[in-house]
Amino acid sequence: MYNIDTTLIKIDTSHYWIKRDKIVQKISHNGRTFFDKFERVDEKLTNQIVKEHLAGNITVAHSLINRSNKVENIVIDYNGRNTQKFWHRAQLLLREEGYINFTAYESKTPGHLHLYIHKGHTTFQEGCQIAKLISMKLAQKMPREWKMFPSTDFPKEFNILTLPYKIYNKERGASWSKHM
Repeated sequence: MYNIDTTLIKIDTSHYWIKRDKIVQKISHNGRTFFDKFERVDEKLTNQIVKEHLAGNITVAHSLINRSNKVENIVIDYNGRNTQKFWHRAQLLLREEGYINFTAYESKTPGHLHLYIHKGHTTFQEGCQIAKLISMKLAQKMPREWKMFPSTDFPKEFNILTLPYKIYNKERGASWSKHM
C-alpha cells in the first residue's frame, strides 16, 4: 500500500479519519472537553488517499483500536527536540522490557516521531496499562516530551494517529523470535 514498510502496523483499512479545517464534534470525557477536527470516513483507505496524504494535500489518520476493541501497537508520540537521544534511550528500554519489534516513523513535523511497538492482539485496557508502564520507565531517564497511545485519558475517537511519512529507524528481533 505504501512505499515504506508499514506491514507490522496492521492498519485497519476499512475506515480512516480525515482532518477538517473546522471542529467536527465536541466530546466530553472524564470532566474534560475535547474538540475533534478529525472526521471518520467509513470507506476503504485506498492508495490514492495515501498518496494525497503523502503529498500534503490532506491529513489522514488511522485508528489504533480495531473493531474487536483490540490494539496491535503501543505508540509513543514523541514531540521533543532530540530525536536521536530519544530513539537511543527508547530502544534500550524496549529491548530491556522484552519488546523486539518496533519502528519509529517520522511525522509531518520535523524532529517528531511515532514509535510503534508491535505488540499484537492486546485488549484496549491492557494496551493502556502497558503504555503507562513504558511511559513511566522512560520518564525516569528523560524529560517527558511524548504522549502514549492507546490511552484512557482521551476518548476512543482520539486514539488515532496520522499515517507515517517516512521510516526513522527500526528494530527487528532475531529471526527465530517470530516462531515463539
